[in-house]
Amino acid sequence: MTESAAAPQLPAAPDAGPDSPAPLFDARAFLATLTELPGVYRMLGADGAVLYVGKAKNLKKRVASYFRSNLPSPRIAHMVSQIAHIETTATRTEAEALLLENNLIKSLAPRYNILFRDDKSYPYIVLTRDKFPRLAFFRGNPDRKADYYGPFPSAWAVRDSIQLLQKMFRLRTCEDTVFANRSRPCLLYQIKRCSGPCVDLVSAESYAADLQLAAMFLSGKQQEVIKRLTQAMESASAQLAFEQAAQYRDQIQSLHQVQEKQFVASNKGEDADVVVAVRSAGQLCVNLAMVRGGRHLGDRPLFPSNAGDSTAADALLAFLRQHYAVHPAPARVLVSPLPAGEDLDEALATLAEQAGRPVPLVEARSLNQKAWVEMARQNAELAILARNQASAQQEARLEALRDVLQMNESLLRIECFDISHTQGESAVASCVVYEGNAMQRRDYRRFNIRDITPGDDYAAMRQAVLRRYDSVAGGEGKAPDLILIDGGKGQVAAAWAALADLGLTHLNMLGVAKGEARKPGLESLIFPEADGRAPLNLPADHPALHLIQEVRDEAHRFAITGHRGQRAKSRKTSTLDSLPGIGPARRKALIARFGGLSGVRGASIEQLAEIPGISRELAEKIHSALN
Repeated sequence: MTESAAAPQLPAAPDAGPDSPAPLFDARAFLATLTELPGVYRMLGADGAVLYVGKAKNLKKRVASYFRSNLPSPRIAHMVSQIAHIETTATRTEAEALLLENNLIKSLAPRYNILFRDDKSYPYIVLTRDKFPRLAFFRGNPDRKADYYGPFPSAWAVRDSIQLLQKMFRLRTCEDTVFANRSRPCLLYQIKRCSGPCVDLVSAESYAADLQLAAMFLSGKQQEVIKRLTQAMESASAQLAFEQAAQYRDQIQSLHQVQEKQFVASNKGEDADVVVAVRSAGQLCVNLAMVRGGRHLGDRPLFPSNAGDSTAADALLAFLRQHYAVHPAPARVLVSPLPAGEDLDEALATLAEQAGRPVPLVEARSLNQKAWVEMARQNAELAILARNQASAQQEARLEALRDVLQMNESLLRIECFDISHTQGESAVASCVVYEGNAMQRRDYRRFNIRDITPGDDYAAMRQAVLRRYDSVAGGEGKAPDLILIDGGKGQVAAAWAALADLGLTHLNMLGVAKGEARKPGLESLIFPEADGRAPLNLPADHPALHLIQEVRDEAHRFAITGHRGQRAKSRKTSTLDSLPGIGPARRKALIARFGGLSGVRGASIEQLAEIPGISRELAEKIHSALN
């Protein structure tokens, strides 16, 4: 790849309107230096911030298109009027440019790029490649060590499909450590959801046959699966193996029930995504529905960032480019609205580059396809309605809280702290963030509390507040408009003392003390002593209290989750660390083999002695120490 850039010179950008600022960029001089190779361009403003990132098959032609007199929208014209600098990176192929563009958009989040934040968030079904492969839920980056099917629109769709597969093909779903240490079949075998490979109740050949049928089912070949099962049933019946024939019959019936269960389905067993973009009521929504093997698996509405006045077609094109850069494309994509002209050609070329094969972008034609598209459109409109209603409700709750606290300034960002521990063990503090009418999970933080007297909640709260706002006191980071403390006077006093040490007592703070019997609706709102106000008790139905409870409960949940993780980690390793002759390597081998302390405790001396590096004498010592 090669890099080039241009600095601001004489104004030569197109007319963006009488009120637009004078352009800073000499387009003619810059275009004269541009290559016609494929690549990526980055448009920067006078302050150095990236305004827009795009990719081009021909850098010179693509960048030149922004400096015409007839730009497609006022939004693009306004962006061009702010350009002070353009950087380009030439690549060898358009595919390289596409990948680089996607990475830069995600890392830089330019103001004028429509951005969808759904990368790697879709779940898959995975079939491992063990002797008796495992059927499991998977979320993350698929690799080549297993077979992955999906993505699915939701975790519910994956779990529902796994339950169907268990019922039809009886594949194991247990973890490898559990599978390796079973001495008798589990409950799933008893209810006919597993064939019991852990205790050799099914042969490897028979299990492999079931696995193949499951893989075919996940690949959309339901009719072929039914055909094979029917042949196997007839063969078993002819050989008077009636019990086996009945099992095949049950599998066939389950498959038919799956097909009948879908109120919108295709008997063609096709794979398709349905992508519908809708602009309504000031919102822009792209709804993605997934159809696999003719089964409609549900949909997911997505609201992009930086949409501005972009059209539904603009959002749809941005979604296609970003989504299929990280997720596999199906056989076809049904879209509404269908891109036109050059946009359609570019979208088709982009999808073909990403998938390594042609991926048709088509409008719905058959009755089933029209039903899918109409359902996706309706769900997008419902998502917009729900989003606007929720936003209005949150605005009302924020305004009510601002009035209650008698705040003259705006109330946009709330941060809430909570402490969780078990009798002082593994204390963890949480800090959650509410901003933009929603919880902002990407801004959450946890603090493992250290160097305090176990069980001292006040010291723990003081430490958490100090660690969170130390950077804010140094001029970095973002300060909240309100700090909530889950606790009473003592916790509030400790938190306020931490703010005083940092010179941040101008920040608003409020404690949330639990009421009698910890019953929701009876909370007391505690002000710092320096504030001088008496505790406040709001009615149980007050919207401000509802907002406080929502944020407080989220902080509590986040703290407990972190504490349980720390406690489990501590308990899993602490006793093993104290065992005679057990160092890090042997402890790791024991955990890998038996899954944790309880598994090691339940192992026999013979099983312990099978671990590399553990002699029988050491195994006897371990067994004696734990039992």
